[in-house]
Amino acid sequence: MREVYFIKQNKEKWLGIEQVIQGKIKKNPDDLSSLYINLINDLSFAQTYYPKSNTTVYLNHLSSQIFQKIYKTKRVEENRLLYFFKTEVPLLVYQYRRYLGYAFLFFTLFTLIGLLSAVYDKDFAKIILGEDYVNQTIENINKGNAVGVYQSGSTWGSTIGIIFNNIGVGAKLYIYGIFGGVGTLWALLSNSVMLGSFQYFFYDYGALGDSARGIWLHGVFEIFSMVVEAMCGLILGASILFPKTFSRFNSFKNGFKDSFKIFLSTVPFTICAGIIEGYVTRHALNMPLSLNLIIIFGSLIIIGFYYFIYPSIVNRKINNQIHDAVL
Repeated sequence: MREVYFIKQNKEKWLGIEQVIQGKIKKNPDDLSSLYINLINDLSFAQTYYPKSNTTVYLNHLSSQIFQKIYKTKRVEENRLLYFFKTEVPLLVYQYRRYLGYAFLFFTLFTLIGLLSAVYDKDFAKIILGEDYVNQTIENINKGNAVGVYQSGSTWGSTIGIIFNNIGVGAKLYIYGIFGGVGTLWALLSNSVMLGSFQYFFYDYGALGDSARGIWLHGVFEIFSMVVEAMCGLILGASILFPKTFSRFNSFKNGFKDSFKIFLSTVPFTICAGIIEGYVTRHALNMPLSLNLIIIFGSLIIIGFYYFIYPSIVNRKINNQIHDAVL
């Protein structure tokens, strides 16, 4: 059978399954299982006769989504919050993984712009960070306390303020994606340039090591979350600019639903970053260096594993379950 005819013959059925997945059409578990079996038969046919076709990729994705719906229906007794972080978010991150790559690419580029700008313009840090902040930090560096700025205020008061500020920054990175992703890139540019110039500023005054011991205690969770939030904004923007087979409104709804779930997954990391900044960073230079490194690299391993490695593990597990169901 020619692929064009195969698509024409089954197109309406597949579109109907998409509506079931989106929740527009309600089906009981038995009907869902029947749809799943029918779709698996189409997938097997496509894998046999059109192995490298986009049709096969599409059917494999559709099969994964309806399997997840069946799985969730059968596992209603499982803790919903646990399922959200353990399965749902990782699968979405895997599905949109290229946007995470784009976000990190832009973050790296923008940070380098900030660093190079500070290298060639000695007043750039004052423009970006503010003259008062720079002068205060220089004074702290001269006193041998590069992280002195983090020691002001009460611990709990600082923590609450930091958490709300960081969530606000993340929300802007995400919501600004509604402007076709351009708003997200602008917000990411502002924060990344600040980071680049900030780090070079400490290097220029011979305090990069001390600053890193303090800043990256909380910075790993904070900055990594910022990049993931930018990823969410890019997903939102792409859903508007590139609706594919959906209407632009339905594409936006799907993009918002998926990206918002990923955005929510960053909130615990942002809260942890705020707690570390409020309670731990102020003691950074009094801590054993080994403890600083354990916290910094431990944080990097945790968040890096969750967003880079674990999604592939969950996706492979789901695909294996689908394969076993077919057999």
